Amino acid sequence: MSKLFATSPDAEIARNGRGCIVVVPCYNEAERLQPQRFAEYLEQEEGIRFLFVNDGSTDETVAILRQMHQQRPGSIDWLDKQPNGGKAEAVRVGLLKALDEHDAEYVGFWDADLATPLEAIRELLAKLEQTPGLEMVFGARVRLLGRAIHRQPARHYLGRCFATVASLLLKLPIYDTQCGAKLFRVTPELRQVLAEPFLSSWIFDVEILARFVRLNRQTPDRLHEMIFEYPLHRWEDVAGSRVKTKDFVRAVGELVRIRQTYLR
Repeated sequence: MSKLFATSPDAEIARNGRGCIVVVPCYNEAERLQPQRFAEYLEQEEGIRFLFVNDGSTDETVAILRQMHQQRPGSIDWLDKQPNGGKAEAVRVGLLKALDEHDAEYVGFWDADLATPLEAIRELLAKLEQTPGLEMVFGARVRLLGRAIHRQPARHYLGRCFATVASLLLKLPIYDTQCGAKLFRVTPELRQVLAEPFLSSWIFDVEILARFVRLNRQTPDRLHEMIFEYPLHRWEDVAGSRVKTKDFVRAVGELVRIRQTYLR
């Protein structure tokens, strides 16, 4: 069983109104984590806070997170989750802590490598704030004129094939299930979706959607009004990504489990 504890138990992220808490899962991110970029971003933004989840890292990630918290205790906090349990559980635990312990109207998660720039948080958040019936806004890596979306060709085409299969499975016209930039409005339904550990380790994003589909089985059209995909202005593959081609094959097996569990 994983041991979970806050390394700053007496510290609370400052409550500047009903803002947004963004969870950042971290596993051996010492070489890719960019504390200065987070600091610069927070100098310009109000109401957005970060909760980093260290997922059993064996490098200097913990030391970096501790220093980031000490420098900005009001807007950066962190959890130490031991042992390593995978990104899916790190995200789930982080989101539950954000829901249970902080007065936020919105929560979400963001990849630590900042393939999606931090500036996009405000863009996704604005969509949630402007549309009361909307409950989820997901970044989408759509290659359009006027946008700088740079993906390795092999990963792009494998991703398109996977997203097509996932869309058919979910019966939702979703373009990009796996982009690591997602925000949610805090609702009782979101708490239900996160209540149990995920079955999948790689495609928990799809499993989140599958759980929402199951909860809304009697009103499937409602999901189209709840979810918005936001075409990102910038996204770039970052060196050191742990997602390999073989993982797409593994993901197909997880899709089968998701279908059998939630969508039969």
